[in-house]
Amino acid sequence: MDSVYITGAAMTPLGKHPARSVKDLTREAVMAALADAGLSPDRIEAALFSNTRQPMLEGQNAVRGEIALSPLGIEGIRIVNVENACASGSSAVALGASMIRAGEAETVLAVGAEKMVFPDRTDQVMAAFRGGTDIERIDETASTMAALGAELIPPDAPEAPRSFFMDIYAGIARAHMEAFGTTRQQLAIAAAKNHTHAASNPNAQYRTPFTPEDVLADKAVIWPLTRAMCAPVSDGAAAIVLQSACAAKGNARAVKLAGTGWTTARGRLITDWDRHLGKRAADMAWEASGLGPADMHIAEVHDATSFAEILQIENLGLCPRGQGGAFTASGATARGGRIPVNAGGGLVAKGHPVGATGIVQIAEMCAQLRGEAGNMQVENARAGVCENGGGFLGVEEAVTLVTVLTR
Repeated sequence: MDSVYITGAAMTPLGKHPARSVKDLTREAVMAALADAGLSPDRIEAALFSNTRQPMLEGQNAVRGEIALSPLGIEGIRIVNVENACASGSSAVALGASMIRAGEAETVLAVGAEKMVFPDRTDQVMAAFRGGTDIERIDETASTMAALGAELIPPDAPEAPRSFFMDIYAGIARAHMEAFGTTRQQLAIAAAKNHTHAASNPNAQYRTPFTPEDVLADKAVIWPLTRAMCAPVSDGAAAIVLQSACAAKGNARAVKLAGTGWTTARGRLITDWDRHLGKRAADMAWEASGLGPADMHIAEVHDATSFAEILQIENLGLCPRGQGGAFTASGATARGGRIPVNAGGGLVAKGHPVGATGIVQIAEMCAQLRGEAGNMQVENARAGVCENGGGFLGVEEAVTLVTVLTR
């Protein structure tokens, strides 16, 4: 199988852009990625387009990629529309890499774009999240999550309007607290770290440094989560150019896609943490890349809430099971620590435009491995891992991809 390299990567600023459309955001990200790769649109042989919300919120319910890319001169080629909830972006990248390894193309574009901010349709935006789990079992899922660690919830703990996924993450966080002694303070440390990291990121939605005390004092969402521990609703886009070893030859800035692990949910008990799909995907990625957690210099994980970061660094093997909270509190995951995690701010501060998030992670990792991350740069970063999960099924995400990148 041919090796796969990323030769171009770009993203738009993330945030609230009510006047912008999916097509507009796509144009900015794609043209910047092509310029980064030094390629013209006619060099693209196939494209994967990642988006989840445009059918519901803009009404474009089919051929989204063909419509967004045609005005850019990317047409007359294979274009595949990819939807895999929050893991849509990394799924698009993995599919593009598979095309190259199969010899079907030498230059492939993966782009994710999401428009989620509609100030006059907040209820519709929040309702869209419910479709990320089995709608026929949503009441059962809600009851299961509410029961997890319910005795930990203080009497009369305040709550706020929120997406259904915050209830899910809160329930699993409480289960982790019961099992391993993880504390709310440790969740706050993870959140504060990422908000502080984002202060150096010109593309981040929120750039205000927080202390753990600031995080705990922020508006309650659902116990144990506060607003600063939860990813915001975001608009944004990102794109990368994938090329075969032959096509990328001579490109001194190329980043190697060393291996991918991709798996979906299966039945397990919530207490069987080592069968979590995040760990299974990580094990696949380590095997595919021939590398392991000890070889990584930096990580990007899907912190839709700050608890998720603590869980995912355990799944990746960056720290032992049950010690994610203590490992984070030690400073090991901060820039300058043993293994910096979410050096650009993570989802909680950088933003979470659902269909673009996985590609945003990979684009930021490419900047780090190229030594081009500016004030966010992790010293001597030569190998990194990205974890991107999406949806929810049973007691875990519906799908997770782990991507290993090297220079």
